[in-house]
Amino acid sequence: MPSTDVTTLIRTELPRLAGSLRKVGELILEDPAAVTHCSAAELGRRTGTSQATVTRFCRAVGLDSYQHLLIELAQERGRGESSEWGSAEIGPDISPDDSLERVVQVVGTADLRAIQQTIDRIDLDSVERAAQAVARARRTDVYGVGGSGAVAQETETRLFRIGCAVRGWTEVHAATTSAALLTPADVAIGISHSGATREVIEPFELARERGATTVALTADSRSPLARAADIRLISSSSETSFRTGSIGARHSVLMLIDCLYVRVGQLSYQRASASLALTDHIAGAHAVKSRRSR
Repeated sequence: MPSTDVTTLIRTELPRLAGSLRKVGELILEDPAAVTHCSAAELGRRTGTSQATVTRFCRAVGLDSYQHLLIELAQERGRGESSEWGSAEIGPDISPDDSLERVVQVVGTADLRAIQQTIDRIDLDSVERAAQAVARARRTDVYGVGGSGAVAQETETRLFRIGCAVRGWTEVHAATTSAALLTPADVAIGISHSGATREVIEPFELARERGATTVALTADSRSPLARAADIRLISSSSETSFRTGSIGARHSVLMLIDCLYVRVGQLSYQRASASLALTDHIAGAHAVKSRRSR
């Protein structure tokens, strides 16, 4: 399995599980440390299921066996204890009575953890292929709605600054219209934390039918969006109270976008440099001049 926390893997897979398999996953996430001292039979009893169900759960989330799960949980705990960016004692929960200092610790640790996990599991070949495709594309579409729509707009802002013909689409009718006009010379990037958002998948699949190179940015490597993609970029999420799902993954997703953006800039260095030189003065030219008091 990729070098990433097994609890992150389970949290990503959990929405796709049901019934007894989901019960097993929820108990593991509730107290991972306690699970490391359980046998498969005991975990089955604690979840009201069976040893066979626990084994099926492990396979459902991509693990070879229950022993594999125990090893991954132990290694994850060890990484947390030795990490420079956060303590294993800092959990994801924030209560109404917690101090602002704890809020900052929890949120900061979660964001750093998600970014580090994304770095650990990043597929450099996929990033390179995506950057090569965008750098030479006639035009690039980026699809996203809701929270992912904000990321789509950020992607547009970055790539536009370095001379790419790019548009972020956050409305399904407009996105699908644009997808219908793509060609094999184009690229479509679909952004969805779950990888199951219909408003993103619809234009994304149409873009692929039109021959465009498709790039999925998602936390679920086995999602419908990922399956429809030529290239997959996988992010991690570290959730806290009030920051679940795509919100918990936002910083790691933007880190992937930044890696893609910088690599595209490298690959199209002359165009990117010229574009930046032509636009660097704009922000400064619109800055309000401060008035000195007399």
